[in-house]
Amino acid sequence: MQRIAIVHFALLLAALALAYMLPFELLVLSYAILGPAHYLTEISWLHDRKYFLPERGVAGLLAIAALGMMFIASTFWYGVVVSYIFVICAIVAASPTRLRAMALIALATLSFAIAYQLDAPFAVIGVLLPTLAHVSLFTLVFMLLGAHKARSPVQFALVAIYLLAVAAILTFPPSQATVIPRLASFGQEYFGDVAPALGAMLGIADLKFDARLTGVLSFIYTYHYLNWFIKADVVRWADVSRARLATIAGLSLGATGLYFYNYTYGFMVLVLLSLTHVLLEFPLNSISIRQLGTALRKDLTMSAGRRARA
Repeated sequence: MQRIAIVHFALLLAALALAYMLPFELLVLSYAILGPAHYLTEISWLHDRKYFLPERGVAGLLAIAALGMMFIASTFWYGVVVSYIFVICAIVAASPTRLRAMALIALATLSFAIAYQLDAPFAVIGVLLPTLAHVSLFTLVFMLLGAHKARSPVQFALVAIYLLAVAAILTFPPSQATVIPRLASFGQEYFGDVAPALGAMLGIADLKFDARLTGVLSFIYTYHYLNWFIKADVVRWADVSRARLATIAGLSLGATGLYFYNYTYGFMVLVLLSLTHVLLEFPLNSISIRQLGTALRKDLTMSAGRRARA
């Protein structure tokens, strides 16, 4: 356990150091090199667990939805679709019966119709949910839930250091200088819309895709990927067949190679892979958020009870 904790700390600090040295380039390198391996191994892991859904067939619909979303040009409607899918996944993953799920889906559909009339910020959600929220907020939920279940001070310390690392980049941002300008421009092309979306959410006008924001994205994306690969107790690498691992490795190398050979085609493949794994993870995200909320509520109730008895 101590050895694993040391590895976690080392990888977190390595991701932080690289984010300072290559804030613009690291974002693209992590996305193109570590990303495909992460997406494919996690999809494989989710498949063996039925995607945390009552029926595995629902995952096929999510994969089709990811492909269809590639052709949505409007950021508003993209946000509507990705938000709606997240809510539907949460309902399906949590509902004990099909009838209850259908009733809640009908209610959710009505709620989305009302939100549309009220001009809800779906465009902002569409940008942040599959990107910043996925790699930071959901990662933080998993880290907190794991620390709470294990009652591990070391894991809670890791969460604190993760948050301190983000705060450090925001307070003392990396240099604006780029080592490989072409890679930096790739980052701007794919992640550039995160800045205005985050600015709209936080009420910060003219938030720019500068070294501060890029440094944070580089750190959280890199650690998000690395954190997945070392979860041997969760992923259970030894239980994965050699044939499947070889297939995943071949597809990952192919996706990365295509990206650097032809940016346009490679970018499309990476976006599709990334979006597919994001949608397929939505049921697990919703379950984890609910479990963490239940755990924290139970802790607060027990703490209030002890104070009342004191």
